[in-house]
Amino acid sequence: MRGRKSMFNPRSLVIFVSVSLLLLFTGFPFIWMAATAFKSSAEIFVYPPYLIPKDFTFDNVQRLFENTRFVTYFKNSVYVSTMTVILNLIIATPGAYALTRFRFFGREKIATVILFTYMFSPIMIIIPFYVLIRYLGLVNTHFALILAYTAFTLPFSLWMLRTFFQSIPLDLEEAALTDGASRLKAVFYVVLPTALPGVVATSIFTFILAWNDYIFVRILISSDELKTLSVGIADLYNSSVIDWGMIMSGCVLIIVPVVVVFSYLQKYLVAGWGTGGVKG
Repeated sequence: MRGRKSMFNPRSLVIFVSVSLLLLFTGFPFIWMAATAFKSSAEIFVYPPYLIPKDFTFDNVQRLFENTRFVTYFKNSVYVSTMTVILNLIIATPGAYALTRFRFFGREKIATVILFTYMFSPIMIIIPFYVLIRYLGLVNTHFALILAYTAFTLPFSLWMLRTFFQSIPLDLEEAALTDGASRLKAVFYVVLPTALPGVVATSIFTFILAWNDYIFVRILISSDELKTLSVGIADLYNSSVIDWGMIMSGCVLIIVPVVVVFSYLQKYLVAGWGTGGVKG
């Protein structure tokens, strides 16, 4: 009984109420967006407004696929985000491994500088980056977006993977080397499986940033068939009549893939944090 009473002390009640209000404040716009996506045009502008659709309809989703290039935008977003994750991991994984396993002059300073570069906002580098991309002749290409996202996410990815590699005991790798395995095999069969939560967390971070980006797409991409979802849906606001139902249905479909990916891979994140995979 004493344990049950302690659960309902004033402090716990305040924390519970605060967290509930925070969840309501942050979650209500998403709930309203999802509800609006399945309302008819008459229900969207009715006053006083109500949350639950009385006439549940998929007409907004149907018109989104029929009247826009949503499928094209979706394919572009998947391609750019996936390739960014792959390129990011190809560079960040060996880089982070080298920062933890090899000793060389200025190693710690390099790691600090890498994290420092992540503090810069994308808007601060977009102009020089555009000049560079234009000089290379890559404007209006998906490769330009992939390079932009990789450059922006790479510092944090290096730092994050570095902390995971630091948490892996050297004894495991040395045991594999003693048994005759090459360093490459030791990395693939010992280090990477142990650091899998860090690799997954880095992939999720990179994917979400590339998936949600707006500014780089707006500046580097001009062709409509090359646009991603963020800009493609935003352009629906420029029409003479703003179709809120279609816009909200598009926003819901943008969020769903991210939620699905995160829900499927969250077990790796929990495993990483629970086992102390990330330590400064």
